[in-house]
Amino acid sequence: VQLVESGGGLVQPGGSLRLSCAASGFTLSSFAMTWYRQAPRKERELVAYISSTGGSTNYADSVKGRFTISRDDIKNTVALQMNSLKSEDTAVYYCNRGLRYGDYRGQGTQVTVSS
Repeated sequence: VQLVESGGGLVQPGGSLRLSCAASGFTLSSFAMTWYRQAPRKERELVAYISSTGGSTNYADSVKGRFTISRDDIKNTVALQMNSLKSEDTAVYYCNRGLRYGDYRGQGTQVTVSS
């Protein structure tokens, strides 16, 4: 199982980023997928969830209306579109298989929101 995130970087407040997670070594369509984030001196936070079929999504209140999770089971990718970014969105973002954190996750991609 391998999950590789990309798309992080430095962006100004109000800007957008699109994170991508390339999945391999398992059948992506069989699993719900999640994005978590970890900011310095803060607890890890479940940011977004998408069901195995893509028919159900859920978001942390802190990102609702600004972030969108999606999946492409043909391309074996999961994406997180992040709009209207705020300084408090600064964190390392992890693509994670399933709802429980850590069984299988990527190495993370840094998102820094700063002027």
